[in-house]
Amino acid sequence: MSQNSSEDGKRSARERLRAEQQRHKASEKRRRTLKAGAVVVGVLAVATAVGATVAGQTGEGDDSAQSAKPITVGHRDAPAKLTVYEDFRCPACAQFENAYRGTIRSLEKAGKLKAEYHLVTLIDSSLGGSGSRKAANAAACAKDQGKFAAYHDVLYRNQPAEQDDAFASTRRLIRLAGKVDGLAGPAFEKCVTTGRHEAWVKRADEEFRTSGHQGTPTVLLDGKNVYANQADPLTPGKLRKMVERKG
Repeated sequence: MSQNSSEDGKRSARERLRAEQQRHKASEKRRRTLKAGAVVVGVLAVATAVGATVAGQTGEGDDSAQSAKPITVGHRDAPAKLTVYEDFRCPACAQFENAYRGTIRSLEKAGKLKAEYHLVTLIDSSLGGSGSRKAANAAACAKDQGKFAAYHDVLYRNQPAEQDDAFASTRRLIRLAGKVDGLAGPAFEKCVTTGRHEAWVKRADEEFRTSGHQGTPTVLLDGKNVYANQADPLTPGKLRKMVERKG
């Protein structure tokens, strides 16, 4: 009985050892599988983050794009397109905006017109300063918040004298944002003070200078210059009729 018990004990010990070894191997296999899975998840997470960053850097008013896409206001499928090249320091641009704003905005709201804005910096170049550039950057920052049209209009309503480079003050640009519901805040302020869209503004200005257009404002309706003919000057009423004839 002692010998059988001893042999049974030895077999039982060997079986327990084999069982323990098998459990250890299974545990190691699970650990390696989980580690490999975590690496794959980590790689996918990094790839997703990179993809999101790239996706967030495309579109209008974006600094990574090769060309300076205009900022568009209005329904994208509107039958008529108004293209406007302008400078926030330009007095003639303010005259155009202040005279035609109501007509343009009402046609946009009616779905009959979309306006594409190309922001340039001619006055900075001719008179010195940086107000054109900084105001254009701030307008692009407002676009990020979905407030471009309202802030654009505020800037023209509060345009300083041509010789006064007041828009060079980011503090003033931020203060004017308070006139637009929902615009003022940390995100807008950071965008303005860091000059987030200034590379885009520079490209927009460079493209204007090689476009063949002579000055600001340049206003095109479906590609045709409708604002330069002084013999037959444009009026808000004429602009409305031309747009409404297009559908």
